[in-house]
Amino acid sequence: MNEEQVLSILSRHIPAQAVAYCFSLWKEKPFRLHITKSRQTKIGDFTCKPGEPVRITVNEDLNPYLFLITYIHEVAHHHVHQQVGNRVEPHGTYWQQTFKQILQPVLTTEIFPERVFALLTSHMEQPMASTFADVALTQVLREHDRNAHLHIVLSSLTEGSIFQLNGRTFKKGKLRRTRFLCAEVKSKRQYLVPAEALVNNVQLSFELV
Repeated sequence: MNEEQVLSILSRHIPAQAVAYCFSLWKEKPFRLHITKSRQTKIGDFTCKPGEPVRITVNEDLNPYLFLITYIHEVAHHHVHQQVGNRVEPHGTYWQQTFKQILQPVLTTEIFPERVFALLTSHMEQPMASTFADVALTQVLREHDRNAHLHIVLSSLTEGSIFQLNGRTFKKGKLRRTRFLCAEVKSKRQYLVPAEALVNNVQLSFELV
């Protein structure tokens, strides 16, 4: 992957004021940056296998602010792995400190809207493994999604409701920490879907009292 390709990706997906800094992170510790289709269970990941290039993926459908946070979240994993390998917890203190340090240069109101900035600043006091685990921050970030008005937050649905996500139909199940166990209607396979995921074409299940 060359510099032009990385710059092109960053320029399309993150706020313009953050492009130069995010590109410098790539130049400092290069990796393969891959943009993926929307995934039900994650919005980004970091992979480092023996004999293969380091790989970071980010979902293509994220709004610029969530894309930026996710990108730096995964770069923090890359930095931690280069420094200490697998000898620490993936989202433990070492990663939290690294994430804070790397995000700090772009944590400004010149890049983030004021409401996002305020909640993100609070979130970064002790960052979580998933941005979606912070409900208040997620809700504000979702306001900047494309076509957000056409979607409903999964956590607002009653158990048993039928909904669509990325063109697939699911039935909402029980909460497992920050995700709901949902069954795909067609295949019957079960997936953990983030509680704050945006869904559409909802058929509500009403609980009898």
